[in-house]
Amino acid sequence: HKEQEWDPRKLDKYAGIFRFRFWHFGEWTEVVIDDLLPTINGDLVFSFSTSMNEFWNALLEKAYAKLLGCYEALDGLTTTDIIVDFTGTLAETVDMQKGRYTELVEEKYKLFGELYKTFTKGGLICCTIESPNQEEQEVETDWGLLKGHTYTMTDIRKIRLGERLLEVFSTEKLYMVRLRNPLGRQEWSGPWSEISEEWQQLTVADRKNLGLVMSDDGEFWMSLEDFCRNFHELNVCRNVNNPLFGRKELESVVGCWTVDDDPLMNRSGGCYNNRDTFLQNPQYIFTVPEDGHKVIMSLQQKDLRTYRRMGRPDNYIIGFELFKVEMNRKFRLHHLYIQERAGTSTYIDTRTVFLSKYLKKGNYVLVPTMFQHGRTSEFLLRIFSEVPVQLRELTLDMPKMSCWNLARGYPKVVTQITVHSAEGLEKKYANETVNPYLVIKCGKEEVRSPVQKNTVHAIFDTQAIFYRRTTDIPIIVQVWNSRKFCDQFLGQVTLDADPSDCRDLKSLYLRKKGGPTAKVKQGHISFKVISSDDLTEL
Repeated sequence: HKEQEWDPRKLDKYAGIFRFRFWHFGEWTEVVIDDLLPTINGDLVFSFSTSMNEFWNALLEKAYAKLLGCYEALDGLTTTDIIVDFTGTLAETVDMQKGRYTELVEEKYKLFGELYKTFTKGGLICCTIESPNQEEQEVETDWGLLKGHTYTMTDIRKIRLGERLLEVFSTEKLYMVRLRNPLGRQEWSGPWSEISEEWQQLTVADRKNLGLVMSDDGEFWMSLEDFCRNFHELNVCRNVNNPLFGRKELESVVGCWTVDDDPLMNRSGGCYNNRDTFLQNPQYIFTVPEDGHKVIMSLQQKDLRTYRRMGRPDNYIIGFELFKVEMNRKFRLHHLYIQERAGTSTYIDTRTVFLSKYLKKGNYVLVPTMFQHGRTSEFLLRIFSEVPVQLRELTLDMPKMSCWNLARGYPKVVTQITVHSAEGLEKKYANETVNPYLVIKCGKEEVRSPVQKNTVHAIFDTQAIFYRRTTDIPIIVQVWNSRKFCDQFLGQVTLDADPSDCRDLKSLYLRKKGGPTAKVKQGHISFKVISSDDLTEL
């Protein structure tokens, strides 16, 4: 890059060519431009610097416009779109008012923890104040902040105060963020600003010891409380390019919506409103191995604004649905009888839509869709989690015909079962701790639920699916008590699960081992079971 700098002593080194790299639809793409910049009467038309000999921003803008097709394609890009293209990070937009961070103290500190983790890992964080209309764009608030303007977070600190400052501020800890206005002016004038009472009570040594320093014009400190109260939108861009200690935090896959006359091959079924065709869309399954982890899902379409000059339309309306499915699902969904709808993104014609949720342990199927069915386009699906989630596409509709299947017998019945609860379980003595879990068996295949802690009335909502050669192979639901040395059998239920059986919620008493006529034990389970001779019904 040093050879690109103009030097009058080395004119032969300067060739007027510049190289840039952008993250474009899952890949780092090199863009090469020359040094001819658009001007009117000798002045740059678009980006410019206040320094007359500084042109990096105008050259960067030209390269970005070339990547997207034209300068017009830059119009309307969101802050997160630009940061993602420049860095390859995974972006999440947080609605500060919807999150109610000023009211919910626990949520506020949880947000601080996530921002701190993102910042220390090299992520980028921006925030804005909503501007209700164009006239109020860049209008100053009562506290000196600009509406519709993007501020960058340049530091975030949790500070423990010493005895002297503890008396001054009447708190043991300060949760602080440092923001920067790129314009270098119009700074925050509220608490902890340079003119505030709080700031004046700190000596220069105090500020240095606490890390409350400012290194650039336009920087200012705010408390977490004031930050949540004054800003409306937060753009959190996580640095996911480098695995943490070998763990893969980001899963990504490129897919496409395609149209085919054969419904089993068609992959453009439209949004959830199109119930007859919705599940014809591509389907991706991932596994959350532990409870309580935040999962960020991002769906990006190929930006059609690149082709505006060719008369192509603007971006499609896209979105996706998330379903909690059976713990052993290996094939595509065909009907939604028992699956829990775990989340849905917004449906909008932006380049990227996302959903951020804390998910329970289990398997989830994500269905990316366009709002209208019967259209074709490519998409990029990315999923971020601090625990590996093993994203993969579901491509098969049913088990493959193979020599092994022919020898053992090809499945003729598919059965879904959801065990809702196990209640009134046995206790040998009053103060015994019961930690129940389920084992659902069919032949040699079995599914095990998470353990429920210290309860005789356990809610499971555990799902399983089995492809059976015959209904003579029963489905057995066992309830066990997890103990330190040897687990205790609490009872079981044996089901024929015939396709003609009622599909409503049922309740049966637990029995000892030995089939449906074995002796009754204490407790019962509530469940729903659905069987079908059509292997593509479920």
